[in-house]
Amino acid sequence: MAVQQTQVLPPEFIEAGGKTFLDMLSKAVGGYSGADLSKVFGPQFVAGKDKLQQQAENLAVSGIGAYQPFLNQAQQAQQQAGVLAGQAGQFMGPSAYKQFMSPYQQDVIDTTLAEYDVQAKKGAQGVPAAAIAAGAFGGGREGVQRAEYQSTSDRNRAGIQAQLLQQGFGQAQNAAQQAFQNQQQLAQQQLGLGQAALGLGSAQQGFMGQDIGALSSLGAQNQAQNQAQLTAQQQLLQQQLMQPLTAANQYGSGVTSLISGYPGQTQQTFTPTPGIMQTALGTGATLAGIYKGFGLGG
Repeated sequence: MAVQQTQVLPPEFIEAGGKTFLDMLSKAVGGYSGADLSKVFGPQFVAGKDKLQQQAENLAVSGIGAYQPFLNQAQQAQQQAGVLAGQAGQFMGPSAYKQFMSPYQQDVIDTTLAEYDVQAKKGAQGVPAAAIAAGAFGGGREGVQRAEYQSTSDRNRAGIQAQLLQQGFGQAQNAAQQAFQNQQQLAQQQLGLGQAALGLGSAQQGFMGQDIGALSSLGAQNQAQNQAQLTAQQQLLQQQLMQPLTAANQYGSGVTSLISGYPGQTQQTFTPTPGIMQTALGTGATLAGIYKGFGLGG
């Protein structure tokens, strides 16, 4: 009985293309599955900090506490101002003038009064002469004139003494007031120094902040540029890794298009029925083999 087989086969050139595709695909998949992905993925494709960013961080770290010395100076200046303002109190009050009294004032007073007494004695010698001239020498009128002269002299002497004391007191009082004002000015100056220290510290912090901002901004731009370059490099490596597989897929797409565009070829295969002679020969060969196996053959 004949056996018939029917096959629909593509054209030979398409079949050859399919085999080529399978070979390409096999090699591409094998290369991709065994590839070292650490070469196309990983932290080496992440841009690190730019040196300007690092400078900004270092500046920021070093700037922490940089304001403290100025704050300390300001506090010290304020404390000193408080001390000076407190010391100004010694130049106030009814007794403040005493520390400014001239140590030579009593000497001046004594000398002045002594000279006054000398001159008063000389003036007293003229009283008798005046009484003689008036015809009252040795009488009551001369006594009255002497008493009046002495009383006037004593008042003048007391007036001079009071004037000298008042003058010394006024000078001492003015000196105390001036010392108070000077002390207050010193306290204000100390406060000004404290404010200046705070201003310098604030200005330094401001300038430092501007520097940090500028360095950070420029560093970020450089980092972005470096990241773009690393990303482009990574994309290139990935494309190189996928290129064999991509090429195989594209080639396979082309073969598929050809298969759909060309009709298949139908082939039939026939197996003939064996004849009598072929059967006899086959049977004889089989029997000869059996006999030989049992040792019956010649």
